Amino acid sequence: MIEYSALQDEDIIRRLCAGESWAMAVLYDRYDRLVFSLALKILRDRSAAEEVVQEVFVKVWRRARDYQAERAKFSSWLARIAHNHAIDKLRQRNTLPYMTSDEHAAQIVDVGPTPHDMAEQQLDHRRIVAALDQIPGEQRRAIELAYFDGFTHQQIARKLGTPLGTVKTRIRRGMQNLKLVLQQPEFA
Repeated sequence: MIEYSALQDEDIIRRLCAGESWAMAVLYDRYDRLVFSLALKILRDRSAAEEVVQEVFVKVWRRARDYQAERAKFSSWLARIAHNHAIDKLRQRNTLPYMTSDEHAAQIVDVGPTPHDMAEQQLDHRRIVAALDQIPGEQRRAIELAYFDGFTHQQIARKLGTPLGTVKTRIRRGMQNLKLVLQQPEFA
């Protein structure tokens, strides 16, 4: 008998790609809270966040072969998919998320990542914040508004009073610079 909790994410993905349907259930059990929390933080709507969870795991099921372990951890790849889906849903509503305090959001949601996930996310967050401090301020601000606050490029352009093309360029160059910084030994 396979001890599922002992399997690494990459092993589970390989088994999913090989058609072993139990692998999807293991991934869902492992990461549904992470995807839900991220979607809820962006959307501020429990029902919409639950829809995002379902859509994200359907996409993982269909596109598991696209995952490349050498490019990112599975949780990072999954969080990126969840982020994109939540932002797409937010854009469909064509409204900005209702901003509440973190304390209020914590009271609304009674699920969350495991302590291990939280520690790993904190480390990743610290690395990214430290790396963001190494890129130009205009690029950093555009990235923060897009990825942490969930604004579209057009909303960022309006908020900053900057042309849309400039915002897109700042985000693209900022992400390139961020990738270079994160590859440096002190950030590994």
